[in-house]
Amino acid sequence: MPRRAERRQFGQISKLPSGRYRARYADPDGRLTADGEVLRHSAPHTFDTKGDAEAWLADERRLIVADTWTAPSVRRAERARATETFAVYAERWLKNRKVKGQPLAARTIDHYQYALKRFLLPSFGSMQLRDITPETVADWYDTTATDRPTMRAHAYSLLRAIMRTAADPTKHNGTPLIPYNPCGISGGGTSGKKRNIRPASLDEIITIVSHMPEQHRLMVLLADSCALRFGELAELRRMDVDVKNAVIHVRRSVVRSVSAGVVAKAPKSEAGIRDVPIPPDIIDAIMEHKTQHAAPGHQGLMFPGANGNHLAPSAFYGKVSKKRRGKPDTQGFGWFEARRLAGREDLRFHDLRHGALTEAARHGATLAELMALGGHSTSHAAMRYQQAASDRLAELARKRAEARGWKADAG
Repeated sequence: MPRRAERRQFGQISKLPSGRYRARYADPDGRLTADGEVLRHSAPHTFDTKGDAEAWLADERRLIVADTWTAPSVRRAERARATETFAVYAERWLKNRKVKGQPLAARTIDHYQYALKRFLLPSFGSMQLRDITPETVADWYDTTATDRPTMRAHAYSLLRAIMRTAADPTKHNGTPLIPYNPCGISGGGTSGKKRNIRPASLDEIITIVSHMPEQHRLMVLLADSCALRFGELAELRRMDVDVKNAVIHVRRSVVRSVSAGVVAKAPKSEAGIRDVPIPPDIIDAIMEHKTQHAAPGHQGLMFPGANGNHLAPSAFYGKVSKKRRGKPDTQGFGWFEARRLAGREDLRFHDLRHGALTEAARHGATLAELMALGGHSTSHAAMRYQQAASDRLAELARKRAEARGWKADAG
């Protein structure tokens, strides 16, 4: 049994039969145990001397006075977490991660899990957080996915975000798990290489549409004319397409992910909820499609899958025909085959949306109009299409010159 505790102004020190000293103090917030006793906080270990015990109590009192105190048991748990491996911490980080108070979207979780499994865990998974240094991060960056700069940039951005949280004291009861974020590579989160998109010409669009299955031809026209995304088209319903007023009401999008399956939900930003005008030259195609291919009923899908559910990407994209030596050639179908026949195997379906917005910029759409048409919540994305249409500036300069009396044959 320990000897009677010595009464002190702050805390208690008891000498144990072993000759060591135990230090503890009452909860500064006056909390009680489940039995109604005063809650006391003990030092994580006993001390060789009474002076050492007094020093620990003095340190605890300073924390309380400075209003930075947390229970010793909490601090002990946080220090233990600092010895966690990156794999364990990353799993907990992903589970608890929120953006603007909201959990991560299912597709984002899928993307992060892929980046972790493929690029981060093989190098950092078994390392303790505190052992990940700027040097180890730089070595990883110099040798990982050098042929895939965009994916490497995404993986680095994820690593940087995880380590930033580990170094943030506000996320760990005032005690950071690591002293600083070791991810300090300038520009590491950007690939530095932009894909040069060449919009499809009118003839190419005509060729692609003519070689698509009839039930999917309108999808190409709407992406090219109305800048709609694949997910928005896959969730489009009869009630969303107002032919009389020539407008499409974009209210939902379908998302596919490994973690959540197929989910129809509102766009990720309020700007994604929008009304898109229908160009008059495709009104007849929409009316014909509604009659022949759309699912019945007010809420019938405009582009239903074979089983009546949402259209699967594989059913739309199809495959490219191939010639096989000594065997019958395989027959292609869908988007991949149609773009091959148009000589545009580089063209992604999403590039049709890019082309629509670029054309709108060329015809004088303002930044606000591009944001409204594309469903962008920030001006950054919309500005890309204005930049892509910068050749229109030369046309505007020429018109200004003509307004001042300049004539082409005089120059």
